[in-house]
Amino acid sequence: MREVCVIGGSRYFGKRLTARLISAGDKVTVINRGSSAPPEGAIHLVADRNDEKSLERALGSRTFDVVIDQVCYTPRQAEIARRVFAGRTRRYVMTSTVEVYEYEDSAELVREDSVNPRTVPVDLELPWDDPEFLDTHYGEGKRQAEAVLAADPEFPYVAVRVAHVLGGDDDFTGRFDHYAERIRTGEAIAVPAVNHPATYIHVEEIADFLAWAAGEEFTGPVNAASHGLLSTEELCQALAARIPGGKTVFQTVEVGEFSPFSFARSYGMDNSRATRLGFTFGKAREWLPQAVTETLGEAN
Repeated sequence: MREVCVIGGSRYFGKRLTARLISAGDKVTVINRGSSAPPEGAIHLVADRNDEKSLERALGSRTFDVVIDQVCYTPRQAEIARRVFAGRTRRYVMTSTVEVYEYEDSAELVREDSVNPRTVPVDLELPWDDPEFLDTHYGEGKRQAEAVLAADPEFPYVAVRVAHVLGGDDDFTGRFDHYAERIRTGEAIAVPAVNHPATYIHVEEIADFLAWAAGEEFTGPVNAASHGLLSTEELCQALAARIPGGKTVFQTVEVGEFSPFSFARSYGMDNSRATRLGFTFGKAREWLPQAVTETLGEAN
């Protein structure tokens, strides 16, 4: 029986991950601030991961085979985690994001070495505690968090760079539903003049991937994305086909905010490293209808 610690993970693919680990027979400890209970069968520790002493008190003398950090967003959080869990775990899996590639603009799918965390500068003095700053610097926060973990060659970290996640009737982000609502009402969907497709992954597949990664031996960054790119047009076509009387209207925006999943740059992820390591990804176009059904729910 493995001892597995999940930091966060109380919603969306995090709760699916925890359920998978428990079903597999792992002894799972969930750490959060106490706002939500973990799935049945998990040990619950209440701590503020931003408070090093709080985290150490909650952990006591516990050690783990694997730690899966679902809510590491800043280099400060990564610094605390690296100090607290050094010597406590054989493996540390951080959930990162495709947004670490936000400065890429490549016609080719980007590989992990496009962003080497060992060369990313870290600035702990930036206002990482400011929610507005963190929201607008999401990719930078993740990139610097990876850099902090990578700085210690003895720390056995993995950074899972997750593609845009779709599916589930509990998607709290509202990004896919943004399109559904506009198609229902005929309201314009703002897109850039050149709107690039992107890589995606289904909510169940990323839970499978994280559970798989927890049991492997590789370290460093790894991209997690289903096979195939999806465009904004394809996403909207899939939704519109299930919304009676719905109408898709695109509005080109030269300056301003685009709709979610609309991209003025190209930075789809190459998943060949994970594939070589042994994970089998699905095809985005094959699971998209399921994601549409889950998003629309009773509204379709």
